[in-house]
Amino acid sequence: MRHAARCAPILSPLLALLLASVVLTGCMIGPNYKRPSAPTAPAFKSVAGWQPAQPEDSQIRSDWWKAYHDSDLDAYEAQIEVSNQNLKLAVTEFTQARATIQINRANLFPFIGAGIGATRQRGSYNRAIYFSGIKNEYNDFNLPLDVSWEPDFWGRVRRSVTQAKANAQASAADVQNVRLSLQAELATDYFQLRGLDAQQQILDQTVTAFQKSMQLTQNRYAGGLNSQLDVAQARTLLETTQAEDQDIGVARAQYEHAIAVLVGQPASSFTIAPRVLATVPPPIPVGLPSQLLERRPDIASAERAMAAANEQIGIARTAYYPTFALTGLGGFDSGHPGNWFTGPSSFWSAGLSASDTLVDWGQRHAVDVQAQAAYDGTVAAYRQTVLTAYQEVEDNLAALRILHDETATQREAVVAAQKQQEIATSRYKGGIDNYLNVITAQSIELSNEQTAVQIWTRQMTASVLLMKALGGGWDAKQLPKF
Repeated sequence: MRHAARCAPILSPLLALLLASVVLTGCMIGPNYKRPSAPTAPAFKSVAGWQPAQPEDSQIRSDWWKAYHDSDLDAYEAQIEVSNQNLKLAVTEFTQARATIQINRANLFPFIGAGIGATRQRGSYNRAIYFSGIKNEYNDFNLPLDVSWEPDFWGRVRRSVTQAKANAQASAADVQNVRLSLQAELATDYFQLRGLDAQQQILDQTVTAFQKSMQLTQNRYAGGLNSQLDVAQARTLLETTQAEDQDIGVARAQYEHAIAVLVGQPASSFTIAPRVLATVPPPIPVGLPSQLLERRPDIASAERAMAAANEQIGIARTAYYPTFALTGLGGFDSGHPGNWFTGPSSFWSAGLSASDTLVDWGQRHAVDVQAQAAYDGTVAAYRQTVLTAYQEVEDNLAALRILHDETATQREAVVAAQKQQEIATSRYKGGIDNYLNVITAQSIELSNEQTAVQIWTRQMTASVLLMKALGGGWDAKQLPKF
């Protein structure tokens, strides 16, 4: 009982402080986060007056590339998730950010340490306080347990945890943004490559046609119906077209190598067989501009960065308030291990401390100003991200609308050029016109056919970029909860 009475004067203040900490940990210094406003519009203006077909789904699916119904593209897109190294790097960064939550959360609880020690000591017989007859050589066995805790009175630790959660969510959105960018890049490269396949097919067919024209011209020259100039013109046009046909291989190889890297394969062992597509851009559900704020992972990342920066303001302001710490030490100490757990071998101590900075020459204020400025910067970055998102959607909607009309016009131009070439060839064979008219008609036909393929490639690219600009079927609800 006397032992308990001696402990009471020491333990009572500690218990009082512990109780106060439980009450005061509800206090949070600093501003609570509220999502700032962002510019928006009631509708996308480029949609007005142009809707070629109703989309099958009301929203873009996460596997958005399947809307193009291309098995090769589907297979390559699936490999990104498994083999792309940039995506794996982004995932590791998210894993680190998620671990930071637990690192900060651990500071909410007491840290407990334990140890064990055994020493053999011998004191000096010549020391000033040595008393004759006292044992000067002895063993010391100890089993200490120490506890330390800094109560989160002002919310610094809790804000650090909330900040870490926001950063982890921003990192998760970054992972999705990297994934979407890689998927869109692959699809864009793929359609560019297929566009080159279509151009190569046109050039191959044109070279064959020009070889026949060359033969016809040589035969007519041999029969005295043509001049040597006609033969030279035919040869020049043929060889120029052959060179252009061969040059297609350079760009195609580069796109093929780019796709190899995206799917995580060495370019040296990766090959895509040539194939001409008849694909047309699928109808895409656009939705409302306000929905874009929840669909785009880059906007979600910017928004979470604002939330994290807001918590940093509160963390900075807790520096104006004192810090408190509770410490405790206890255990057993004995000259023989057999006496460790007996009452006389026990020892303990407990204490509390408080500290505050009296003069810092404006350092805390500067840190506060810095945190506020950083938050204002994230707000500006968020709003700029939103504006850029609207621009990207409008750009590609306008491109698709205009290219849709241009495709029909160019199709008519190709038909007209083919008719012109047939007439010119027929008149040349009949001896009515010279070979220059044939060359001109052939060049016009080739140019128009190439232009039609280029428009198709631009259409498919704009379609992919619109899918990306709309978020690729992602939604902010998919952000992880911690």
